[in-house]
Amino acid sequence: MKLGRTIPALPARDVAPAVGFYNERLGFETLHHDGGFAVLRRDDAVIHLWESSDETWQTREDTLERPICSGAESFLAGTASCRIEVEGIDELYVELARADVLHPVSREGVDDTDYGTREFATLDLDGNLVTFYLWVSA
Repeated sequence: MKLGRTIPALPARDVAPAVGFYNERLGFETLHHDGGFAVLRRDDAVIHLWESSDETWQTREDTLERPICSGAESFLAGTASCRIEVEGIDELYVELARADVLHPVSREGVDDTDYGTREFATLDLDGNLVTFYLWVSA
C-alpha cells in the first residue's frame, strides 16, 4: 500500500481575488475556477480553494439549538495552513520576498529547523499559512 499526493483545500472569503493572488503573487496557474471553487497548480504542487463566505452565523439566534454548521462560515477563511515541499528553497524565497508575501516570521530569511528542514512561511490573501520547505536531513 502507498499513499499518493496530498492536495490541501484552503478556505477563502472570495475565491476570485484569492485565485488572482495565487496566480500573480505565488506563481500558480489556474486549472479550474467555477466561482466558489478553484484548482491551482505550480509545478507538482496543487491547491484547492473553496469559498467560505456564509455570513448567516452572525445573525442566528439560539445557537445552542441551531448550531453553526454550514461548513462554509466566513470566519473559517484564514484559519488553514499547508506545507509544500520545494526544491530550490532559497530561489523561491527570493521570488516570494519580491512579491511581498512573506509571513512576518520569515522576513529575515529561510530558517533551518531542529527537525531537519529549511523553510519559510507566507500568508495568502485571507491569512491562510502556506509554508514552503526542503528536507535537508531525514
